Amino acid sequence: MLFKPCIDLHEGKVKQIVGSTLNSDDLVENFISSKDSLYYSNLYKKDNLTGGHIIMLGEGNEKAAETAIQNFPNHFQIGGGIHLENAIHWIKKGAQKVILNSYLFEKNQFSLQKLSAVKNKIGKEKITIDLSCKKKDNSYYIAFNKWQTLSNIKLNVDLFSFLKDYCSEFLIHAVDVEGKQNGIDKNLVEFLVENSPLPTVYAGGIASLEEIQYFHQRQSRQKDNQVSYSIGSALDIFGGDKIIYQDVIELEKEYQN
Repeated sequence: MLFKPCIDLHEGKVKQIVGSTLNSDDLVENFISSKDSLYYSNLYKKDNLTGGHIIMLGEGNEKAAETAIQNFPNHFQIGGGIHLENAIHWIKKGAQKVILNSYLFEKNQFSLQKLSAVKNKIGKEKITIDLSCKKKDNSYYIAFNKWQTLSNIKLNVDLFSFLKDYCSEFLIHAVDVEGKQNGIDKNLVEFLVENSPLPTVYAGGIASLEEIQYFHQRQSRQKDNQVSYSIGSALDIFGGDKIIYQDVIELEKEYQN
């Protein structure tokens, strides 16, 4: 399946937050679930969804993350506050991979030393690099620090070629459209389909089954390193009214047959 589910945790609860508002005085919460992380872990386990993302947005989310992971071991990736010292901890707890983003920046500069240290400790197969980005001057730049800081690093072919030796997957949120349910950034998706050398997950703005079909249609050009997708606020299981979770599962099964 191209569908990669998510569990976003904030203050120990499952939430959907407009990512660009994190760490700001105007935090926008699209949804606060009455269900806990175990509920969503069981849901994804029932449908055998592998490669999902658990993102810890700040402190106080470790217990909820651990509960979800241990319920469905080796099927979730874990991100949010991951660094050299705790990467092996999460792998031992049952995480499929760790997701690295802000840790790779030191004084707003990318640190190859830090990335190499994590790779040497757990291996590239256990690493996903989060290259979430924002558009500026017709280029995409990597964002970190809960997407509040824009780096000077462009998302381009050279960056992909450099990083592919340090990880096994990329996660890319289109920060400008993430959480807004107004449609995907097609230019970014096209770039990923044409150029990513590794399996890549796109997130941001998906609001219809037609857009899901679009991801499947685009795979015909590049079968080895597929561009998968994640859906958040638009899903009914996260309070959305645009996409029904079970419809996504049924659509994915049709493409598998």
